[in-house]
Order: sequence, then structure tokens, then C-alpha cells
Amino acid sequence: MNIYSVSEITKYIKRLIDVEQTLQTVLIRGELSNFKKHYSGHCYFTLKDQQSSIKCVMFKNKAQFLKFMPQDGMQIVVSGYITIFERDGQYQLYADSLFPDGIGELSLAFAQLKEKLTMEGLFDSVHKKILPYFPKKIGVITSATGAVLRDIYTVSKRRNPQIQLCLYPVKVQGDEAPFEIVHAIAAFNTKFPVDVIIVGRGGGSIEDLWAFNDEKVVRAVFESAIPIVSAVGHETDYTLTDFVSDVRAATPSQAAELIVPDVKELLHRIRILRDKMDIKVKHILSEKRHRINLCKQKRILSNPQFILDRKRELLDKCVERMGQGKCNQLLQKRHGLEVLLEKLLLLNPLAALNRGYTIAKQENILIKSIKQVKKDENLTLYLADGKIDTKVTCIGEGTLTNGSCKK
Repeated sequence: MNIYSVSEITKYIKRLIDVEQTLQTVLIRGELSNFKKHYSGHCYFTLKDQQSSIKCVMFKNKAQFLKFMPQDGMQIVVSGYITIFERDGQYQLYADSLFPDGIGELSLAFAQLKEKLTMEGLFDSVHKKILPYFPKKIGVITSATGAVLRDIYTVSKRRNPQIQLCLYPVKVQGDEAPFEIVHAIAAFNTKFPVDVIIVGRGGGSIEDLWAFNDEKVVRAVFESAIPIVSAVGHETDYTLTDFVSDVRAATPSQAAELIVPDVKELLHRIRILRDKMDIKVKHILSEKRHRINLCKQKRILSNPQFILDRKRELLDKCVERMGQGKCNQLLQKRHGLEVLLEKLLLLNPLAALNRGYTIAKQENILIKSIKQVKKDENLTLYLADGKIDTKVTCIGEGTLTNGSCKK
């Protein structure tokens, strides 16, 4: 028996598998597990069922075309071929494409992107801008050849012949459509300003409408400073552009009706408001006339002298009260002054002289005690009607009625 090396036997098995036609193009259904996307862009995962599992790899050149993000636990169908990975000696499935089992690839991609953008808040009503009430210029982003443009033009001009429509023609399906739609939104926001933008196309399958589910288109609509009305597909068709736009219209014709006010209807409403205003003005004038008539009947207008007499009477009473108050104040002040004068007289030293008392001074110094003078010193005695110069001959102690004298 021949003895083979590990490499030799591995290569042998690989050649056997590589020539097996069944394994060159195979579809395998299973549960996705351990999915990892390498920084290089390659994807590695395991496909398993209740009994077995198989290692799988999807290279970058294939993975870049995935419409959805594979997640663990997802039931999928993988298309590819099987061969041996010589380094590990394991057979692997090299995937060319992945398909969700039981749900379309685009439907899954739609659901995943919608969930992602919802978590980011792009669909929140707080970001919705209010449409202008009387727009003068409308930007239209759609195909130049489709029925959408004709419907928008017909409805807009019927409602307001003076409205201006600015078309930015784009492709509405295909690989180039998202780029052109994004560029058109940017152009209206920077180069060709308008009051509001309509982004629309006719109905179709999810594949036909997929450009309006593109993440770049959705973010461009969200970032637009100009209000955007989405009119993509028919009434039952929904795209992510519908959710992120400021207003969603079921059809392009409805978009034009939402944006362009009907001139005839406005004129009718103006006439109604004018009639109501005329009635209101007449009612107000009637009330004012009635009030004027009532005022004419009042005494102040029929006999103004009566009012003047009343005012003169009130003025006389006020003057009388002021005079009385002034007299009362003067009496109070005079009485207070008399009280103060009486107090001042009591404190006046000259009042004591009038009662027979004498003030003694020595060289203008008031003598309050016998200790301030000596015998043979000169004093001046002040009386009520003059003064007496005298000489001390005796110093005595005691009172006026009982005193002794020192020699």
C-alpha cells in the first residue's frame, strides 16, 4: 500500500470534489450562524440545520452586491460551489449570493434599513417642515418622459395658472437613479431655489421603486432645507422616501393638489370673507350710531352748564376745606409755640432776677460757691435793673436766714 502525506491526500480529495458537477453550482438552505464581516470586505459564516453544519465564505466582490445585512438565526438560501480548503482540510461553501428564505431580498433590505433609520430618528414628525401656503415656484424631480410630469403640470396649472414648475430630469430606476436624485435635491437647495420640491415617479414593483429606498436618497431628503413632498408609486406603494419626506402624497396628482392652492376656491373664500366683513362692519356702525344717540340724550351734552355748576360747587367746597385746614394748622402751631415760650421763660436766668435774686460774678466768672472767693476780693452783683460792684468783707456759711461770718 502507498503511504500519502496529509497534503497529498487533501489535494486528492479536493480534485475529486472539484470534478463533481453537482457541487459546482449548489443551492443550500439553512440557518445562518457566526456571521462576521472582515475589514477586508469578505464575509465568513456557518450554515447549519439540526444535524449538520458547513463553513461558508463570501468574498468582497460578491458581498458588495448584498441588498440586506445577514444576521445570525436568519433562514437563508446560499448559492455557490463546494471545495476543500487545503490548509484546514475542511470542505467549504464558497457563496456567490444569499437569499432570505421565505422573504424577498429587497423586502428584507427594506425592513432592515427602515428599522435602522427609525432608530436614528429620521422619520420623526418633529423634523417635518410645513409646506408653504402660497408657493410661487415648485421644483419637480422625476423622469422627463413619464406621465408623472404631465399629471403634475396639468393639476398645478388648473389650480393656479401662474404657478412656475422647474423640472430637474433624473432616472427613476436603475443603478444610476439614486445618484441623480441626490444630485437633483442638492441642486434645488443650492443653485435653483424653489419654494417646495416634489420627488416622484409612477407605480411599479419593489425593484422598480428601489431607487427611492436607497439610503443616500433618504438622507438627502432628510437634510433638504426645502420642504419635500414624496409622490412615488401608486396609493398602495410605500418607499422609505415617503416616510422621511415632509408630506407623502398617494399619487403625483395628489402632490400637486396638496401644494398648489386652487385659485378659484381662494377667490370664493375671499368673497365669503368679504361678505362677512361687510356684515360685521355694518353691525359695528349700527352699534356706534346707537351709542352716539344715547350720548346725545345725556345731560352733559344737552346742558353742559349743569356740569360746570357742579364742578364750581365742588371747587368751592374744596377751597373752604383747604381754608379751614389752614386755620386749624395755624392754631396748632401757635399753641405749640406758646408752650415752648413758657418752657423757655422757666429756663431764663433773668426771670429769677425779677423775683429778687442776684447773680454774683468775679471777672465775668459766675460765683456758685463761697469757695470761689476770698476776703477783700471784688465782686459784681447783677440785679434785675442793674449791677453793683462790691468788696468781700465777710464769708459766712449757712442759708439766707441762718448764716455765720468768718472774719
